[in-house]
Amino acid sequence: MTRIASTLALALLTWPAAAWDGTDGSTGNTVEIEKGQTVRRGREVEFFDYGAGAYRSIDVDSIRQRGRSVEIEGTDSAGNSVTLEMDGNGD
Repeated sequence: MTRIASTLALALLTWPAAAWDGTDGSTGNTVEIEKGQTVRRGREVEFFDYGAGAYRSIDVDSIRQRGRSVEIEGTDSAGNSVTLEMDGNGD
């Protein structure tokens, strides 16, 4: 495993001490993953979509470091692809 991937994996496994803010790539809505959730490929993650005013969830397909942010790609219950661009610091 590369050094960056190892660091990212460790951060994601030890994170969630605080809420994680980001943006839904298709709508531009602000989203927040609440503390206590483990964000990992193959797991379901629930997040609050401020534009919709509701909680949504996705099954995580991939997680990638993108500069100072983290891109989470997943599939919602309707089978739609969702991309969340989260702040890289996780707080």
